[in-house]
Amino acid sequence: MNRLKRQPKVIVTLFLALMIWSCSQIPITGRRQFRLLPESTLIEASLTSYKQVLDTAKVMRGGAEDAMVKRVGNRISAAVEQHLKGTKFEKRVAGFNWEFKLINDNSVNAWCMSGGKVVFYTGIMPVCKDETGVAVVMGHEIAHAIAQHGNERVSQSIALQGIGQGVDIVTVLNGKDETSRQVIQTAYGAAATVGLMLPFSRKHESESDEMGLMFMALAGYNPAEAPKFWDRMNQLGGQRPPAFLSTHPSPGKRQGQLNELLPAAMEVYNKNKR
Repeated sequence: MNRLKRQPKVIVTLFLALMIWSCSQIPITGRRQFRLLPESTLIEASLTSYKQVLDTAKVMRGGAEDAMVKRVGNRISAAVEQHLKGTKFEKRVAGFNWEFKLINDNSVNAWCMSGGKVVFYTGIMPVCKDETGVAVVMGHEIAHAIAQHGNERVSQSIALQGIGQGVDIVTVLNGKDETSRQVIQTAYGAAATVGLMLPFSRKHESESDEMGLMFMALAGYNPAEAPKFWDRMNQLGGQRPPAFLSTHPSPGKRQGQLNELLPAAMEVYNKNKR
């Protein structure tokens, strides 16, 4: 019985050790992140999902907006790879095969999967307004891939599930009935979601804003356009969830953060503008 009681402590200790062992650093921001999986696993899984999206969507083939998305994507991804070349972060783009697609859909959205698969929806193009506006969004989405945020989120989920199982073992060993166990597990799940997973989503968005600002500057796009883009996004209006339950910072907060980062980004831009 004593050995059984020690199991939860062993589980938690192993997870803590694994978290320390799995930490790595992100370029530009320098933040340490937690990743359990090889990025190649995420790239393979993302490719399957990416193909499924393209098979069921109306992908634009040709036209000025499609050409713009591809032009901006190729320019920023090339600048980023050149920036990372010869540094300890060069392996961050290992196995990447960049693709930039425009889908005919009114959603005001864009995303990037692991491995460099970037999709814009036509609904976001009026908000982008021009090529520099596209660069704001493109830099942000490419930053998600370079920072390997998808891997980090999956790793967090794996760790939380493991710790959750440890919590359940503790309740069993302490003689809790089924109702009490369910209450404890529900409370743990809520605390994990609100206390960790969603804040990390907001952290990822803010981090991608910062990295994206530098990425667009490296490619010779004026980063001063970034706060203006979020001003246009803010003008779209619509209801938003409460800030503490949102996975994205408010447009106003993003503008403030970007304005603080702008002087450093402008220095980079002035060295790379065309």
